[in-house]
Amino acid sequence: MIDFSNFYQRIAKSRLQHWLHTLPAQLHDWQKLHLHGEFARWVRALHKLPNITTDHIELTDGVTIGRPGEVSAGEQKKIESLLRQFHPWRKGPFHIHGIHIDTEWRSDWKWDRLKDHISPLQHRYVLDVGCGSGYHMWRMAGAGAKLVVGIDPSQLFLCQFEAVRHFANAYRGVQLLPLGIEELPELRAFDTVFSMGVLYHRRSPIDHLLQLKSQLRAGGELVLETLVIDGNEHQVLVPGERYGKMRNVWFIPSTRALVGWLEKCGFEDIRVVDESLTTVDEQRSTDWMRNESLTDFLDPADPGKTIEGYPAPKRAIIVAIKPADSQQTARGEI
Repeated sequence: MIDFSNFYQRIAKSRLQHWLHTLPAQLHDWQKLHLHGEFARWVRALHKLPNITTDHIELTDGVTIGRPGEVSAGEQKKIESLLRQFHPWRKGPFHIHGIHIDTEWRSDWKWDRLKDHISPLQHRYVLDVGCGSGYHMWRMAGAGAKLVVGIDPSQLFLCQFEAVRHFANAYRGVQLLPLGIEELPELRAFDTVFSMGVLYHRRSPIDHLLQLKSQLRAGGELVLETLVIDGNEHQVLVPGERYGKMRNVWFIPSTRALVGWLEKCGFEDIRVVDESLTTVDEQRSTDWMRNESLTDFLDPADPGKTIEGYPAPKRAIIVAIKPADSQQTARGEI
């Protein structure tokens, strides 16, 4: 079982208190559906993690927990063996009591690309949609956020997050919930909403943008990171069965088209703050993620293309604001 009671207590006297009308019952039902198979094995591994108190939790320049000498070599070996049961580790890296979890993605590089272009996170309520194992959530907390809520329906990502939080002394300012954004009510409460690596997985990207907007308070900031292609404001790639061996890629717009989508959804002050090709140094197989990775997804004769012949992955980061006087308009729910 995963205990969410501390989170309920934390939001009970906050601007998120209205979420308590639906969230506990929703997560209770979720727990009843996921007490078997791999999830049960991962929860057993969580319960075996040793309790170690540390006063060193560094979240500003990375995610580092623990000081040298706080665990014995034997304890460190046990911890590493348990953490490896949560393979594959995709987003990170993490450093826990001398153990380097070398994840598939150098998620710290993405954070470095965006952190100087967003509103300061001090004292803000933050939502991270499609948060994976929660690496960026820890960096958001390190940047001073008052509360960081991540949502991702993956059982494995939840257990990876809980493993890291276990060693962070059950840090209470960060919480991952096993939900998709379509399962959230229109909270209109977050100062900043992140959606990174999600949009191209959505069958209706416009609906996704409107869902993100409905979680923001008036005047709140959206940080959107997604795959893009080169082209004018009308160009959108609709891949066939697969893109980079991924089945669930629906729409990849040009950056200019994406800006148009955001305008259509009623966002303002839209800024493209970064465009970067994804490299095999940023996404690769490691000892902690032994499955195929970017090298296997690219055409070996032309790394500028995917194995299917589409443009190789390029990602953009866009920052936009929900208008301060935002109301419902003919363009949809905002």
